[in-house]
Amino acid sequence: MNSIAELIETMDYGPAPESDDIVKTWLAENKVGFGHFIGGVFTKPGKTFEVISPATGETIAHVTQGTADDVDAAVKAARSAHGKWAALSGHERARWLYAIARRIQQHARFLAVLESIDNGKPIREARDIDVPLVARHFYHHAGWAELVETEFPDARPVGVCGQIIPWNFPLLMLAWKIAPALAAGNTVVLKPAEYTPLTALAFAKICDEIGLPRGVVNIVTGDGATGEAIVNHPDIDKLAFTGSTEVGRLIRRASAGTGKKLTLELGGKSPFIVFADADLDAAVEGVVDAIWFNQGQVCCAGARILVAEAVADRFGALLRERMKHLRVGDPLDKSTDVGAIVHPVQLARIRELMDKGVSEGAQLHQGTAPEGCFYPPTLATGVEPASTLATEEIFGPVATLTTFRTPTDAIALANNTRYGLAASIWSENVNLCLGVAAEIKAGVVWINCTNVFDAGAGFGGYRESGFGREGGREGMHAYLAMPAPKPPKADDAPAPIPPAPGLGGAVVGIDRTAKLYVGGKQKRPDGGYSYPVTNTKGEALGLAGHGNRKDIRDAVEAAHKATGWGAATGHNRAQVLYYVAENLAARAEEFASRLKGFGQSASKANREVETAIQRCFWYAAQADKFDGAVHQTKSAHVTLAMHEPLGVMGIACPTAFPLLGFVSLVLPAIAMGNRVVAIPSQTHPLAATDLYQVFDTSDVPGGVVNIVTGERDELVKTLADHDGVDGLWYFGSNAGIATAEERSAGNLKQTWCENGAARDWTGQDGFGRQFLHRATQVKNIWVPYGE
Repeated sequence: MNSIAELIETMDYGPAPESDDIVKTWLAENKVGFGHFIGGVFTKPGKTFEVISPATGETIAHVTQGTADDVDAAVKAARSAHGKWAALSGHERARWLYAIARRIQQHARFLAVLESIDNGKPIREARDIDVPLVARHFYHHAGWAELVETEFPDARPVGVCGQIIPWNFPLLMLAWKIAPALAAGNTVVLKPAEYTPLTALAFAKICDEIGLPRGVVNIVTGDGATGEAIVNHPDIDKLAFTGSTEVGRLIRRASAGTGKKLTLELGGKSPFIVFADADLDAAVEGVVDAIWFNQGQVCCAGARILVAEAVADRFGALLRERMKHLRVGDPLDKSTDVGAIVHPVQLARIRELMDKGVSEGAQLHQGTAPEGCFYPPTLATGVEPASTLATEEIFGPVATLTTFRTPTDAIALANNTRYGLAASIWSENVNLCLGVAAEIKAGVVWINCTNVFDAGAGFGGYRESGFGREGGREGMHAYLAMPAPKPPKADDAPAPIPPAPGLGGAVVGIDRTAKLYVGGKQKRPDGGYSYPVTNTKGEALGLAGHGNRKDIRDAVEAAHKATGWGAATGHNRAQVLYYVAENLAARAEEFASRLKGFGQSASKANREVETAIQRCFWYAAQADKFDGAVHQTKSAHVTLAMHEPLGVMGIACPTAFPLLGFVSLVLPAIAMGNRVVAIPSQTHPLAATDLYQVFDTSDVPGGVVNIVTGERDELVKTLADHDGVDGLWYFGSNAGIATAEERSAGNLKQTWCENGAARDWTGQDGFGRQFLHRATQVKNIWVPYGE
């Protein structure tokens, strides 16, 4: 027995086990197995699989393997319930969400223990972080349910939502998905992870206890085949997935062309940047929270530690010393810092990646871990930026340490990843922190803190970390649909360009071949071909360049060089757009004449030009007024929700309204700071190529707008495939929609795809804040405030 004096000297402490009696009793009551929760009723167990506690290796439950028929039954129940649930007032839905939140608090200890047993995470984290956040999300979204009719007056529920969640935060991910869906008036079919289904089933019991209308929430358990059945079900209106980037790509491809709304929260390899003036002791504790929290099984874990060279030795020594005092072991011990890895399969993957890292020259500094499904806290040094440990998401308690010299170096290293989920910046210089935060390509940036979450702030990534946000106002957008255009009477599929480009009929008047517009200069198409542009009578009006893959690649390269446009102030961009309007108005008769030449009546041509000018003014006005927000989240923080441009966007314009369709899509994109590669109307591209001189005389920097004429659906394939394109808008044929969405899965670029004949581009459908939302992504920056 240690003396008090010895304990004070060593700061040692004994075990503090959490009782699991109530959870064991509940599991024993269901020892025959758990069924699904469909239509407000628990089904009888079918063919089951084992659920194993990772800390002990014991089988703790048997859960039913969901089939396609089970998923179909759940979707039918959700569809049947949707009409009445959506018809409730926001206040009525708020009362149900409030009831869920209260019941979660009442069962908080039970849920925390069950989560710890099922997942392997320390009870301290499940009790103090996960479950309180779960309740917070339902409280927060009860508020959104109350306000949805006034805060989103034109929106409607999406419908039936299929939701697939991971095993690292089983109950919290459920709350992130179900709370906003229900608040918006949707019904859900949710599949928990195969390894960790038990808290989802406990949540289903809570729904049953409070009397939630049947079919509003449906839980179907199973493996990947069950998830695939949800993804492929034709009567699901929205898919929400959190998990690996690899599976996210598969879902993007599987849902392409179906019209299903999609949000993806995927992998990450987040930087943790420590500058020389940082509070190093605080930063070391930050690393503990960044990578050893939840055994490093966190998509936004600060796995890449970047340290200023001047303090790297001292920081490394402090960090290695701190690692020695981390306790790895029984998750139900309240003194445990690092629990069990979720499953032996995941543990084997971690070990495989570490072996590869060592073979590439990494040196490992490790703590200790007991036998079983545990892995010690690990720091890897001597890791090159392009090595396996620095690039692959390990999803375990492993961090790499790399040094840098200047802030520019730090930013370059931080952005040297295909992911973009989160980042953490440590410095006593707030100007430096905010300056670096603006340059980091990530959806969440923490300043002098890390892994801080709240339902009031959106969470989600850039790049291959997915798209869409969960939490806050932006998270509600994901579960609401704006008024949709009426289905078109005809598909927007223009006639193919003649197989022998340039050998069309005689041109009326002086022959003129419109060139491409790349980098602020007119350019001949790479292939050297052109194609005839005709009016409704088939008379040739001129020739347009027949662009190809090389032309698209050149245009994307030119757009990437125009980096100053995104850094310009909204006011400066507004001035340029006003100037575009001024010069377009000065040449209004010329543009109207061009449209009349295509076969339009004088009144329609004049209206299209005048509406295009109005659009210039409207987006110029919005350029410095489409603001972000300051979210009320946790105390001692202010959370800035900043709208940022997507980057380089590809835009494929509809066939009709060759001037207005082009202007209505390109202007909101550039107003928000994007650079675009635009494919104008395939049949009448000359209305867009006539804008070259307007852009040249309106101070639009070279590369901000690039125009490639040609066969729209062929050119879009290159844009969709291109990893240098960050967003893709496609307004064309139904077949083209499927192609654009499927091929965009390569780098998981954000897409907006519609039939080009659906919108009335002359009316309210043709412009609005929806276009600005689509042209931006939200970065949430957590700044210390009032400490």
